[in-house]
Amino acid sequence: QVQLVESGGGLVQPGGSLRLSCEASRFTFNSYAMSWYRQAPGKERELVARITTADGMTNYADSVKGRFTISRDNAKSTLYLLLNSLKPEDTAVYYCNANRPPYNYWGQGTQVTVSS
Repeated sequence: QVQLVESGGGLVQPGGSLRLSCEASRFTFNSYAMSWYRQAPGKERELVARITTADGMTNYADSVKGRFTISRDNAKSTLYLLLNSLKPEDTAVYYCNANRPPYNYWGQGTQVTVSS
């Protein structure tokens, strides 16, 4: 089975930073576009950032652009998200996603809490 495992979440103060990782296995990582989504309590899941398979072109939600950086290491089959200048509104469960239509896979998520 396809497996995506997120890690790196935790509690951080406003203005702080975190680095999330998503380790992938049991599928051809290089052929999938990879994304980070997040879901805050009582809200819908939203796209945070996406990175393509080959050249690593990226797209970001307006709310995180300039603060977060998505990257991938195809040799390690690992996706990363660097979260800088964190705000309380960034508090959410962050999910790793792998997509190659018609296939779409999700990890279990990792909690990010931004609070004083």
